[in-house]
Amino acid sequence: MLGIPEWAIGVGAILMAVSVLKVVTARLMPPGHRPRSMREMMGGETPAELEERVDFAERLLARQREQERLQP
Repeated sequence: MLGIPEWAIGVGAILMAVSVLKVVTARLMPPGHRPRSMREMMGGETPAELEERVDFAERLLARQREQERLQP
C-alpha cells in the first residue's frame, strides 16, 4: 500500500488508538483528579525531605553491609 510496510501501518494505528484513549480518559476524569504540580505528585514532600529520606536509606544500607562483612 503506497510502499508503506504493513507493520508500520499497524504501529501507527496502535499509536492513534492510545492517543485517542488518553484524550478520552483525561476528559472523563473529575477536575481535581490530576495533580497540578510536581510537589503534589510527590505527596507534598519538598526536595530537602526527599534528600533526608535518601540519606537515611543510604545509612541503613551501609550499616547492613557493614554487619555482613563483620560476620565470619
